[in-house]
Amino acid sequence: MNPVYHVGWLVSRAVFRLYFHWRVLHPERVSEEGPVILASNHASYLDPPLVGAGLSREVCFLARESLFRYRGIDALLRNWNAVPVDREGGGARGLRAIFEKLKEGHAILLFPEGTRSQDGSLQAARSGIGLTVIKSSAPVVPVRTFGTFEAFGRKHRFPRPLPVAVKYGQPMRFEALRREAATCGKERLKQIYQQVSGELMSAIAKIEPCVDKTTFP
Repeated sequence: MNPVYHVGWLVSRAVFRLYFHWRVLHPERVSEEGPVILASNHASYLDPPLVGAGLSREVCFLARESLFRYRGIDALLRNWNAVPVDREGGGARGLRAIFEKLKEGHAILLFPEGTRSQDGSLQAARSGIGLTVIKSSAPVVPVRTFGTFEAFGRKHRFPRPLPVAVKYGQPMRFEALRREAATCGKERLKQIYQQVSGELMSAIAKIEPCVDKTTFP
């Protein structure tokens, strides 16, 4: 880890351990090296640091392109492996940056829902992540966070000291759909993107909290 990222990672782990009494489940399902897409639900601003802090490797995150206009913030975000994207996260520049990070062998965190949940429940997936998955060759690990909405949802001005957890699911490959997408027509390609997005959200929904093999970093 680069020094700036490492400091942020250590601080995040300390905060999650002491303030939120966190649990991390099955981080071993995420490979220690090589490209990987982490696809997580999104209920709170706590989700990105929680998913990243649960792993022992660096994770790349998406951040609004407008934040990179400020010199000090720009340097900090880049050291934290933030990838600049437009507000919707689907612009051509953002996609190129995501693919570049994967090509370099990084892990990158994406949210199929696109935005934070209004009530903590899972939302329908947008097709954008399906495009990203199909046009890459990286394995996809579904991830689910628990308790983050209750601790720091949209209606809360400050985080509350409530328990949170992150659980990493089994990697998904989408090999058959990737092969089909290489030769099919545009209409079918759109269907494949949506199918991948739906399958990812279904996999996230099936991740249930448990206490077996729990680690307390």
